[in-house]
Amino acid sequence: MFSNTVKYKLYPTLLNRFDRFEKGYISETELLNNINRLPVPQTEAQRKGVSFEEAVIKGIDEEEFDPEIISGVRALLPRPMLKTQVYCEYQIENVLLYGYVDVLGKIVAVDIKTTSNYVPGCYADSHQNFYLPALRSKGIRSLKYVITDFKKVYQEEYDHSIDFSAQMRQIKTFCEFLETHRHKITDVRVFGS
Repeated sequence: MFSNTVKYKLYPTLLNRFDRFEKGYISETELLNNINRLPVPQTEAQRKGVSFEEAVIKGIDEEEFDPEIISGVRALLPRPMLKTQVYCEYQIENVLLYGYVDVLGKIVAVDIKTTSNYVPGCYADSHQNFYLPALRSKGIRSLKYVITDFKKVYQEEYDHSIDFSAQMRQIKTFCEFLETHRHKITDVRVFGS
C-alpha cells in the first residue's frame, strides 16, 4: 500500500551499509557516521572505482587501466547510451528510495561496479535493484551490473520479476533502527526533512 507521506529518504549505498552492519562487518558507530554523512577520506579502492567508471564512460585517463578490461566493460554497455548518471526515485509505503544509475539505454540500465573479489549473484539482493521499478516508466526492462575485479569482466542482469522480499525486510528493519537511534542522528534528511 502506498502513502503520499514520505517519512524516510534512503539511498542504496546507505541500505547496503546497513546490510554490512547487520552482518557484523561494520560497527554501529560507523553506520551512524554514514547516516550522519560524516566526511570520510576516500579509499584508494573507491578512487580507482570512480576513475575506472570515468575511463569507461568518458574516456578520461583510460590508459591507467588494462585496455582489454575497458573494452570488455564497454562491450556490455547499451547502445545507444541515452544518458549517464540518471537520477531515480521510487516510493514504497512511506519510504522514498533514490539514487543514480550509471548508464541508461533504451531498455536496459547499467551500473558499473569494481571489486577486489567478485562473488557471482552478489547483486541479487542489492537495494539498487529498486532502480528497476523507478525506471519502468522510461521503458527499462532490466538492470545490468557490469563488474570487474580488474582481471576479468562479469555481469549480472535482473528484470522486473525480481523478488524484493529481502530488501523490503531490510528497509523495514533499517527504519526501526533509525527510530531507535533518532537521538543520535544529526543529518535529518534521512527522515524525509
